[in-house]
Amino acid sequence: MWTCEQVVGASLDVAEVLDLYRASTLAERRPVGDTERFTKMLAGANLVVTARLDGRLIGIARSVTDGSYVTYLSDIAVDVAFQRRGVGRDLIRATQEAAPRAKVVLLSAPAAVDYYPHIGFKRHESAWTLDALG
Repeated sequence: MWTCEQVVGASLDVAEVLDLYRASTLAERRPVGDTERFTKMLAGANLVVTARLDGRLIGIARSVTDGSYVTYLSDIAVDVAFQRRGVGRDLIRATQEAAPRAKVVLLSAPAAVDYYPHIGFKRHESAWTLDALG
């Protein structure tokens, strides 16, 4: 059985996390080719939960939270070989437990839109995005 643990993002092995993003398909939508930017993404997240099985990184939830009102779950990645086993659900639960008074907000990958209602998320019709300047 895997274990979920809150960690400091900056302490993670970036190559290991990049491998996980590629194994989860999240690499298709993240800057995995820009190691410096990706390293800053990990270091800048103030709530990171990992899932490991026998030491192997099989999942990660990367969030930014104020710990009181809102947690933005910016990335949830689970190795395809371990999907549909509850790893993602456990990562989300551990994220909630780390900031129990905060609501969790996320933007779903198109392929995962139907997954989130099954684990208790509610659709929010008034979300907006603004592209980065550079």
